[in-house]
Amino acid sequence: MPDRYLTPDDIAETFVVPVETVYYWRKRRIGPPGFRVGKHLRYDPVKVREWAREQQGRDLSEAA
Repeated sequence: MPDRYLTPDDIAETFVVPVETVYYWRKRRIGPPGFRVGKHLRYDPVKVREWAREQQGRDLSEAA
């Protein structure tokens, strides 16, 4: 993952989903936490990694 704040396009590319899905996740508060810089939406790569790990843990616990 890049060592900079990520854009919604970066998130979509990372998780191989349409950018519309990233905005849907944000609206529903189910995706990685983002923040606004002026009118631009950005994501902290550390928080995105944490969120992804949580999703993996959730997926493994539901499979058991």
